[in-house]
Amino acid sequence: MKIRTLLIVIPAVLFPMAAYSQTAGSENADAPEIDACRASGLIALKERSPAIKDVELDLDSVRVIKMNSKIGGVDIKAMVLGDASIEKKTSSKAKNLICILGEKGKVLLAVFSDQ
Repeated sequence: MKIRTLLIVIPAVLFPMAAYSQTAGSENADAPEIDACRASGLIALKERSPAIKDVELDLDSVRVIKMNSKIGGVDIKAMVLGDASIEKKTSSKAKNLICILGEKGKVLLAVFSDQ
């Protein structure tokens, strides 16, 4: 009897959580947070290296996580995580994007890390 109860309870609890935490890439494609992070990241990268031409995000891997949190008194409204490709004049390099947004979609931090 205990196994039957577990087989009913576990899926009932886990399936809604999985649906809530995952969003499809096509749903994210129009998210303004993604555009803000890409544009801000590109500007920051070009300041350090003028050879950088563009930043492309893999929309199938990008996740927008909306939240209402604070870090050191600063409101955090969303995070964008995903795979990015940084295009230089002669080559392209795969990176991970970590982007934190605050009030009104302002990009507080955009980091491209090695995979």
